[in-house]
Amino acid sequence: MALNRPLLSANFFAGDVVAGIGPYLAIYLLSAYHWKPGAIGLALAVGSITTVIVQTPAGAIIDAVKWKKAILAIAAIAVGFGTTIVILTSDPPWLVYIAQILVGIAAAFLGPAIAAITLGIVGPERFTAQTAANQAWNHAGNVFGAAAGAALALWWVTEGVFWLIVIMSAMMVVSVMMIDGKSIDHDAARGGMIEEPDGEERAAGILTLLADRRLVVFAVTVVMFHFANAAMLPLVGQKLSLGTKTQDGIAFMAACVVSAQFLMVLMAILCGARADKWGRKPLFLFAFSILPIRGILYTLSDEKFFLVAVQSLDGVANGIFGILFLLILADITAGTGRFNAAQGAIATLIGVGASLSNAIAGWIAQAGGYSAAFYFLAAVAILGAAIFALFMPETAPHKAGSARKEAPS
Repeated sequence: MALNRPLLSANFFAGDVVAGIGPYLAIYLLSAYHWKPGAIGLALAVGSITTVIVQTPAGAIIDAVKWKKAILAIAAIAVGFGTTIVILTSDPPWLVYIAQILVGIAAAFLGPAIAAITLGIVGPERFTAQTAANQAWNHAGNVFGAAAGAALALWWVTEGVFWLIVIMSAMMVVSVMMIDGKSIDHDAARGGMIEEPDGEERAAGILTLLADRRLVVFAVTVVMFHFANAAMLPLVGQKLSLGTKTQDGIAFMAACVVSAQFLMVLMAILCGARADKWGRKPLFLFAFSILPIRGILYTLSDEKFFLVAVQSLDGVANGIFGILFLLILADITAGTGRFNAAQGAIATLIGVGASLSNAIAGWIAQAGGYSAAFYFLAAVAILGAAIFALFMPETAPHKAGSARKEAPS
């Protein structure tokens, strides 16, 4: 089955663009400007809060318009421009906040636009395979970006990792321009439409979506997943940077990213091959189980190579989540015409969880130490996994159909 190459290229360069400057910014502000953990958490939260505000309308806009390629290109340009602001100066602090706001707006559009274009080009039958390939190339781009960024930080200038994000933003724009806009089926890109008795096709109402118990349970649990996960990498980055030079801290952070992203590539290949056959639920639960393990392991040692090794487990959890999130949501919203709107709404809630995670965990770390923050995040992950296991049904079409047939009447 042929994969869409321009989509793969766009996803490769989106690796650093979508990830943004967050993890590196935390180290940069701590080591170079001696910001405190609480202030760093606030700086990271500003971008996340902006994404929260914009995400829901962004999904609705992507559903409604046909200029999806332009949206994706503009978002990539915005990330590059925001990163350039950080390169030029991190003082006064409000410039960092402006940069984070700009990147936050772009982030609201990047993910949903890529997913919509993918679904619109390949259709639901090939969505699993193309999405898995997209994610694999995306993670490969992150591996390249992190490794190259570490080299630039060590052997050129500390800000080299940020310059690399700017370059990859520009290359992503070039890749997006190579996508054939005429090949995008805009009805398919929004998940299909409901055919009314009068023959007209319309999108489902918002209340219809909210009445779907699966969507509600899924939204709650993915918020808890991100609440438990979002602050872990920045906190680890801060631990790694204590007592080290700025460039060494960035190098250790890059090692964390490379090790995790390499495993994400493997998880993308696994999900592409097995998500339809095994179903979504067991894979998602496996991803969830990794979070409390990481949280507890982080408290056992401050040795830098140990922390990098533990952080590599993030590649298993997020590698699976990145694909399963889109697949489960496409399953739930199939035929509603609200795939991207639902994606944006849930991403808004995820943004709330991520923002609270960075802010709350940052203050817990400042008040009670890093171990207290990691224990707190691990507890949230355990609760979220339990809710998903008990209340979320299987959504893979053939698995869900089999479950309904085997259920007693």
